[in-house]
Amino acid sequence: MLRFIVRRLLVTVPMVLVVVSLTWGLIRLAPGNFYTGEKAIPPAIEQNLRQKYGLDRPWYVQYGRMIGNTLHGDFGSSLKYPSTSVNSILANAVPVSATIGTLAYLLALLVGIPSGAIAALRQNSTADYASMTVAMLGISIPNFVLGPLLVLVFSLTWFWLPPARWNGFSLNLILPVLTLSAIYMAYIARLTRSGLLEVLRSNYIRTARAKGLSDREILVRHALRGGLLPVLSFSGPALVFIITDAVVVERIFALPGVGNYFINACLNRDEPLIIGIVAFTAIAVLLFNLVVDVAYAFVDPRVRY
Repeated sequence: MLRFIVRRLLVTVPMVLVVVSLTWGLIRLAPGNFYTGEKAIPPAIEQNLRQKYGLDRPWYVQYGRMIGNTLHGDFGSSLKYPSTSVNSILANAVPVSATIGTLAYLLALLVGIPSGAIAALRQNSTADYASMTVAMLGISIPNFVLGPLLVLVFSLTWFWLPPARWNGFSLNLILPVLTLSAIYMAYIARLTRSGLLEVLRSNYIRTARAKGLSDREILVRHALRGGLLPVLSFSGPALVFIITDAVVVERIFALPGVGNYFINACLNRDEPLIIGIVAFTAIAVLLFNLVVDVAYAFVDPRVRY
């Protein structure tokens, strides 16, 4: 297990460099620059800007400087906010995105697993059909539709919750967390149901029933560990998708998270900020997948690395 973890960690650095390199190349292939706009600037000012930010140097010099900054974890200053470093922007934005993403996935687990378990234990009953119907609705409605709909109902009609903005751990978190977690609740409920249905048909579950154990004891002591393996496998990609989905949710609710900064950086052609956010996201994705792989081995004794 230790050798497996070390190998995966060693692969992280080259993988991040590959992702960052591709991102840098795509930025350079896109037309325009951060200083271009509707009104043309004088050639002398453009030359000074290119010289100030090193854009007049050969591409391989610029690429080498970018790779060196990435390896040192220092992405320089933002082009849109010249007095602010990319690292400080990430330090302020990451806690916001991490809070929203963590609460959303915890809520998805707390709602999805019990819903799927009830549906599996009461297969083909009213509870089963109701749970899966709600799950299908959660999968079918995209978050860019659900978010404004929740704002319309709970903020603009009933005036129960604030519609947007970030104010730490407050009521402002409820609508973004609900919007981000809805689709994951649905997937987890369906995966839990299918996983438990397969496990509940196993021979050792029949033996437990023959011993007179109740449905609750069978579920908690025997079925859940095997039935939740599909949910655990889904958690790796799900945590990655939460990062990407948070871009839309943060934009809808005007949250100062990584996703909102990333959209603004792309619109402003803010290359250092784009590179910094992409590098952070790539590292987070690789670490999430590593954690899920290691956890899978502890949950399923048949898995060995």
